[in-house]
Amino acid sequence: MSKEINFLVIESKNGNQKAQIKLYDLHCNAMFAISCRYLKNNEEAKDVMQDGFLKAFLNLKNYVDGTNFSSWLKMIIINTCIDALKKKKLETISLEKYSLEISNDDAWNFDSKISKQQIIEAIEKLDLKYQLVIKLYLMDGYDHQEIATILKIPVKTSRTHLRRGKLALRNLLKVEKYGT
Repeated sequence: MSKEINFLVIESKNGNQKAQIKLYDLHCNAMFAISCRYLKNNEEAKDVMQDGFLKAFLNLKNYVDGTNFSSWLKMIIINTCIDALKKKKLETISLEKYSLEISNDDAWNFDSKISKQQIIEAIEKLDLKYQLVIKLYLMDGYDHQEIATILKIPVKTSRTHLRRGKLALRNLLKVEKYGT
């Protein structure tokens, strides 16, 4: 962690509002981008990001000095986004009714003619439960144990949602490419 951020965190813990504003300024663009991954509406993403920053500043006492502040803040922003989505009463289907199949998570090969933007747009069309796991796994780099903790689901469910999301994404991209 940079000395500047470390200093700003210490000052923020002591109630220095200028330090909090500086921390906000240093992180707001990255945290807004993360919020936009989860919430489709920019205004809603801004509101949720602001709520996340507020939670972070109110809970600075829980931040462990010397750890990566940006990662700590990112986790708070992602959890705040997920909470906002849950408030919309978006339900996930219990996987108890389905057999669980785990496959290789690393096989994310897409046709090279498909752009990153097309993949992102296709992810947005998936069921929310698949979107969340795919975004946390692919875009934010979390492993299944971390995803399970964030979403409060079993690790097997995370793996299954990722696998099914990947299959749905491939099918969606195939339909968009060939129109079938």
